[in-house]
Amino acid sequence: MFSLSAAGLTAVVVSCGLLLAIVAFYSSGSVVYVPNRRAGVVERLWSHRGSVKNGFIALAGEAGYQPDVLRGGWHMFVPYSTRVHTIPLVTVPQGRMGYVFARDGAPLGPDEALAIDTGASLEDVRDFLAKGGRRGPQRRILREGTYAINLAEFVVLTEDRSYFLSMEPGDDERFAKMAEQIKDRGGFRPVTIDGAKDVIGVVTIHDGPPLEGAEIIAPTVANHADFQDPERFLAAGGRRGRQLQVLTEGTWYLNRLFATVEIVPKTTIEVGYVGVVVSYTGRRGADISGDAYSHGELVATGELGVWNTALLPGKYAFNVYAGKVVAVPTTNFILKWIRSESGSHGFDENLAEVRLITKDAFEPSLPLSVVVHIDYRKAPLVVQRFGDIQKLVEQTLDPMVSAYFKNVGQTRTLIQLLQDRASIQDQASREMRTKFERYNLDLEEVLIGTPSANGNGDIDQILAQLRSRQIADERVETYKREEMAAFHHRSLREAQARADQQTRITASELEVTVQTNEGRARYERSVQESNEVRVRAEAEAEAERITRVGIATALATEEQVRAYGGPQY
Repeated sequence: MFSLSAAGLTAVVVSCGLLLAIVAFYSSGSVVYVPNRRAGVVERLWSHRGSVKNGFIALAGEAGYQPDVLRGGWHMFVPYSTRVHTIPLVTVPQGRMGYVFARDGAPLGPDEALAIDTGASLEDVRDFLAKGGRRGPQRRILREGTYAINLAEFVVLTEDRSYFLSMEPGDDERFAKMAEQIKDRGGFRPVTIDGAKDVIGVVTIHDGPPLEGAEIIAPTVANHADFQDPERFLAAGGRRGRQLQVLTEGTWYLNRLFATVEIVPKTTIEVGYVGVVVSYTGRRGADISGDAYSHGELVATGELGVWNTALLPGKYAFNVYAGKVVAVPTTNFILKWIRSESGSHGFDENLAEVRLITKDAFEPSLPLSVVVHIDYRKAPLVVQRFGDIQKLVEQTLDPMVSAYFKNVGQTRTLIQLLQDRASIQDQASREMRTKFERYNLDLEEVLIGTPSANGNGDIDQILAQLRSRQIADERVETYKREEMAAFHHRSLREAQARADQQTRITASELEVTVQTNEGRARYERSVQESNEVRVRAEAEAEAERITRVGIATALATEEQVRAYGGPQY
């Protein structure tokens, strides 16, 4: 048998005693080692101060979770009085954010969705609670870095993991679900708005006082770092709901439990257009449209209503929930009363040909095109009066233009309507220009197309007769031209024949000339000879006359002598 001496037995007893003492010492929790890459949360198992009366963080040394964390190293405690829970240090990666939930503290106020930021350090639970820190989700977020946070008081959710001291079954699942909701909002990453994409961010605030009265969007407040400082935002009078202020290009670290962001395109006004702003928010201003304008009010920029100054071409960070921008063309645009055609602007997509009744009871359809211009300074008046260009066209211009041409159609027969198209077009341009000016529009030109028959056989017959008549007129004209061509052709042939016989014609003409000249010479000689004969005859007659006169004179003288009694008397 195995036997021990008294000395051996004493040694065994001593060894067992030392072993039990060592086990008792370590199990008593009187000495705890915390690695430097971790922290410790102290849970006091008993205390002469009793248990915690409110909350579960023991601020006055009561039994329960203690506010201060243990940093790396050896720590001594009264045996069997404490339990130390080693926890990881909270790490938030670069460019990420962490969300904090407090388990102890004052309750949230009736109008609070998130706990206020008291300015206390989240690494100092005693200071946090002393300054009135509230339980629940916090407005403050953690930026990149490493923190020694008491995970009995705070739960920290990051993109990579959740930091908390599990206290009851289901904590893992509950906090994982919370982290997933934040991740769905993109909450662990900052809001980045890329200027190259021409977008802006519309912000909705989920905490703070509600909107007042008839407000549909929260007015702008100043000095809150673009919603990155919730406390300054609320202190400045910010309200929950969709905000008038928008976020533009940049990176914004927003608590997504406090503010969510919707990315929307910028408002772009293309060249050739202006944007008339219809604001749904702002203070109610005075009407500046003038007493002569009775179709609605125009207000100054930033006020509630239609702004009197339109946006010029460009890109604008306009909050589409605070109003709308109506694009109004400032270049000439064509409205077509043609069912199968429509301009790229689409204003005339519901227009069709005007159905006329002519003086001779025909019912043709008249296609029209109207060139319109809107002065950019009058664009707000047009929008205030009609709402948009589509309504202007369909509710005003269409019935006005249709009625005008129906009246014109009743004063002319179908043939006159076809033949007088140019004069009707000019007359319509002059008369309708005044009508358009009443609606702050400039009418540039009216263009009339060819009336169509709409399947009416009588109109088709008339048109066929007109075509036949035109063809007949063209044939008559053709015949005239052919006759003229034949005449010119004959003249040409005669000229060619004359050219061919030109030598003979010249010789014959010369011979005729020679003979004519010889005949003329003979004629001249005969005339000269006859003149000479006449002169001689006249001379002989004169001589005979003189002789006779002389004889008569002599006889008379002789008789006178005798009468006086002789030459001596």
